[in-house]
Amino acid sequence: MKAVALTNIKTLEVVEIPEINDPANGEVLIKVKSVGVCGSDMHYYRTGRIGSQVVAYPFVLGHEFAGEIVKAGGGVTNVRPGSRVAVDPAMSCGECDQCRAGREHTCRNLTFLGNPGQADGCMKEYIIMPANTCFELPDNLSFDDGMLCEPFSIGIYAVKSFGNVSRLDIGILGFGPIGMSVLSALKPNKPSSVIVSEKLDYRLRIASGFGADMAVNPLKEDLVAKVNEGYKNQLDVVFECCGQQDAVHQAIEMLKPGGTLMIVGIPEFDVWHLPVDQLRRKEITIKNVRRQNHCMQDAIDMLTEVSSDLKQMITHRVDYTKSQEVYDLVEAYEDNVMKAVVTF
Repeated sequence: MKAVALTNIKTLEVVEIPEINDPANGEVLIKVKSVGVCGSDMHYYRTGRIGSQVVAYPFVLGHEFAGEIVKAGGGVTNVRPGSRVAVDPAMSCGECDQCRAGREHTCRNLTFLGNPGQADGCMKEYIIMPANTCFELPDNLSFDDGMLCEPFSIGIYAVKSFGNVSRLDIGILGFGPIGMSVLSALKPNKPSSVIVSEKLDYRLRIASGFGADMAVNPLKEDLVAKVNEGYKNQLDVVFECCGQQDAVHQAIEMLKPGGTLMIVGIPEFDVWHLPVDQLRRKEITIKNVRRQNHCMQDAIDMLTEVSSDLKQMITHRVDYTKSQEVYDLVEAYEDNVMKAVVTF
């Protein structure tokens, strides 16, 4: 069967890999339909690594996907052949201390699609997954919508991890797909205001149309001065969604005493540098967000119930034979790209 493999830095090739046919007990065979290009995929594409996770070539990328169940192994009851499903790319053991505590996303034995040393990704025609990672899509959601459920679930989990955001002043630094997902998850909870920072003007325009109360390009305006002037008490919480050192510094300068910095973005470096004096004097809380936990069904429900504006996120859609072209486009932020989709 066909797959798209990363064979070197910034090099993708369509390759032939062995056919897969027989899911074991508790597993399903899925025909892959729609695969999203994620920021973490781009880290591997650009640098061949994220932290200690280093690519051994060739390697199949991809973890945001939806597809159709072709065959089910024994004991599978939640889906059946013909089911259209969104898929959680995280596969937990269900037995370690983290899983028993309900923290499957930090499972000691976690395997995650498209992660070196863990599992090949989903950029291939068929894939076998545990049935418990599959969530059936309602009739009014497409395969592309199902793919969106994975990044959207991260935004939902980030907001849930903070807690009640009603009537709070909130910052989102970085308005790519994850920043957009955070804003979409915030909106039903009625924050007082949301300020978005983004270095790409076309994404600022999307943020303004999507409900941001203030949208600032920090390359053109003094973000900290503008926010601190407009919000004398400063911000209650900032969601850092771009993995940039300067964004963390800006967040700490804009947060009020007792405020919270939620780190959602994945940096391409190994160590954050933090201004200790402000952290200590303001008693800032820093909380990391690790992907998502138990939020896939929430994402499906929200996309179903609201006819969500989040569907605007998908800006490009190509056949898998054009994967190199679309990865290059995403890497260069060309053609006003927000979320690109590869289809099989």
